[in-house]
Amino acid sequence: MILRPLTLSASLVAACLLAGACSPANEETVEVAEGAPVHWRMTSTFPSSLIMLGTMGKRIETELLRVSGGNIEIKFHEPGALAPALEGFDVVSYGAIEAGWSTSGYWAGKVPALQLFASVPFGPDAPEYLAWYYHGGGRQLFEEIYAKHNIHGIICGATAPEAAGWFKTEINTVEDLRGKKIRYFGLGALVLEKLGASAQLLAGGDILPALELGTIDGAEFSMPAVDYAMGFWQAAKFYYFPGWHQQSTFYELIINLDAWHSLSETQQAQIEVVCGDNVRHGIAEGEAIQMAALRAIEERGVTLKTWPDELLLAFEAAWLEVVGELVDADEDFARVWQSLSTFRQDYTIWRQRGYLKR
Repeated sequence: MILRPLTLSASLVAACLLAGACSPANEETVEVAEGAPVHWRMTSTFPSSLIMLGTMGKRIETELLRVSGGNIEIKFHEPGALAPALEGFDVVSYGAIEAGWSTSGYWAGKVPALQLFASVPFGPDAPEYLAWYYHGGGRQLFEEIYAKHNIHGIICGATAPEAAGWFKTEINTVEDLRGKKIRYFGLGALVLEKLGASAQLLAGGDILPALELGTIDGAEFSMPAVDYAMGFWQAAKFYYFPGWHQQSTFYELIINLDAWHSLSETQQAQIEVVCGDNVRHGIAEGEAIQMAALRAIEERGVTLKTWPDELLLAFEAAWLEVVGELVDADEDFARVWQSLSTFRQDYTIWRQRGYLKR
């Protein structure tokens, strides 16, 4: 028998009444499933005005409100408003602030292994990196390591390759690097130190003044579109590629572990879904906006340079020394490196056969 729409509606109402599913008790069940409304604060390493690095963080706030129907508000706060730009790890771990937006390479001094979930010198591009993270054991290690510090970590953004840095003078040999003071991020900084440079980690807003004052001789920060917005072209006229130290970069939403566990499964899923979409958004936008930025940079009198083979080989050799030392020094770093290295070795058979060599 085919039920007409009216008959079907009546049947559903009757079933609802008979089962008690329309009762206030069921409304409470729905509320429990959806979770109590969330109103959290999120500190950020990057300002919301900064293209990609900051705007991806701000996007978490707006997209969560939309996806949850207003049930989840994680309010973005500018660097320094709740905590200094590079102290998100501590305040989230202690529970002083519920959430933070950053990239895990900034926590190298606290948890060396987390650097491998930000970017890896001579490492994977975004598709390979994500393949390892989601299907090669990376995510389990990431969450396990963060849980030791009362934090739940979620990869919540990804970007295209970075440039290798801005320099006031040309860098043609390893000797040209010796004694130079250079702002560099994460594991790449350790490589430069192996080659005789003095690497420093500065927050983004401190880089241009340091270049202008001569406090540093060079600096890397991000992709051309971001670097152009930061104005580095005003203080350095040689811009180097490729970014051997960051062929792709992961960004993260970190949440106090107790706060994470207070959420319903629905709320946790909504946050995961928004972060997954943010990864897609970051990769797509990052690939789309670099060309115009490079043209604008050249118009400002900057010379775009490609690293000589001699230097790329030196960077890679120094990196192998660095990673060997870190593996020996830290058990978690060794476990993550083994996982990533094994996956990349297996992935080679696909990478070499599946993609055009351009």
